[in-house]
Amino acid sequence: MPVVRVAQIMGRMMGGGVEATIMNHYRHIDHDRVQFDFIVDDDSTVVPRAEIESLGGRVFVVPAYKRLPAYLRALRVLFAEQRPDIVHSNLNSLSVFPLSAAKKAGVPVRIAHSHSTSNPGERAKTAMKMVLRPFSRVYPTDYAACSNFAARWLFGDKLVDAGRVRIMKNAIDVDRFVFDAAVRAAKRAELGVDDAQPVIGQVGRMCFQKNQMFTLDVFARVLERRPDAVLVFAGDGDMMPRVRDRIRELGIERAVRVLGVRDDVHELYQAFDMLAFPSTYEGLGMAAIEAQASGMPVIASDQVPDEAGIIPGLVRFLPLDDVDEWVDALASADSVAERADERDAVCAAGYDIEDSAARLCDWYEELARKEGNER
Repeated sequence: MPVVRVAQIMGRMMGGGVEATIMNHYRHIDHDRVQFDFIVDDDSTVVPRAEIESLGGRVFVVPAYKRLPAYLRALRVLFAEQRPDIVHSNLNSLSVFPLSAAKKAGVPVRIAHSHSTSNPGERAKTAMKMVLRPFSRVYPTDYAACSNFAARWLFGDKLVDAGRVRIMKNAIDVDRFVFDAAVRAAKRAELGVDDAQPVIGQVGRMCFQKNQMFTLDVFARVLERRPDAVLVFAGDGDMMPRVRDRIRELGIERAVRVLGVRDDVHELYQAFDMLAFPSTYEGLGMAAIEAQASGMPVIASDQVPDEAGIIPGLVRFLPLDDVDEWVDALASADSVAERADERDAVCAAGYDIEDSAARLCDWYEELARKEGNER
C-alpha cells in the first residue's frame, strides 16, 4: 500500500516527554511505510526541524491554540491542502480542537491520545480539562493512551473495557540507557562532582506538574544531613525563573546545577545516583522508565501511576504531603559505581522502541486500510 501520511499534532513543543515519545517512535518507524508531519504551535521553543526533515518529515507551524479561531482556521486550511491519511493528536483533552478541524476537513482517521491526567492544584487548567473531557469521544475515530490510568482518566472505563483504547507505551531505545561506568565518570566530571558525592537528578519541564519547587525545598533539608549532595535539573519551561529565584532564596546555589534542555539525558542518568520524580500528576512518567533502564532508583510521588514501576525494587512511591519521608528517601542516595543491566526487564515490560515502532506502523496501516475499504 502507499505510504501512510500521519499528521502529529504536537501543540507547544518544549522538549518534554510527549515530544520525546513521538520522536523516539519517528526515528524507528519504517519510513517507507509511514511518514510523519509535525504540526507545532508558533510559541514552541524546541522543534527538532533538521532531524525531522532528514527523516523525510515536514514541520508545519500554526498559531498557538490559545488563539483558538486562528488556530482552527489554520488547521482546516492545512488539512484540506495536505490531506493526511491520519491526524494523531497528542494534546490530551485539548485534542477536541484539532480533531474537530480534521473532521471538518474530511480527514478519515482521527486519533485522540491521552498522555496525562490532572491535579486540583492547577485550578484553571484542571477546570478546562474537566469541561473538555466529555467531548473527548466526539471527534476521534480511534483512541490511544500511554497507560491504562491515562486512558481511563480521559476516555472513561466503558471505552477502555471494550478494548477501544490502544496502549502505546512510552518506549525507549533501551541500549542507550544501559549503565556505563566510563560515561558516568565523564559526566560527573563535567558536572564538577567527585566519585563519592551523591547526585540526585530531576528530568522534565519546569512546571507545576513536575514540581521542581517541592524538590528544592526537600533538597535544602537533605543538605543538612548530606552537605556534599548535589541536585541536577535537566529541562526548561515557564517556571525556570521561579526555580532560579528559589535556589537563591534557599542559599543552595553551590549544590544545584540547572542545565536546561539537554540532548544527552541518557548519559546524565549515568551520573545520577537517584531520580526525584515528585509529579503532581502523570499519565505514566517517561523519565521514570528511562531511569530504571539505567538501573537507577527512583523516588516518585503517589500521583505517578503504579504502571511506571516496571522493575521490582527500583521505584518507591511516596505521598507529597509527607515531606519528612521525602527527605529521608533522598538523603539515602549513595554514589554507587556499578549497576545492573536492566535491558531484558525493560523489554519484557513492553518498552523496547524497535518493537513498539513496528507495532505502531502496523496499526497506522491497519487504520488506513480499513478506512480505504470502507469508502
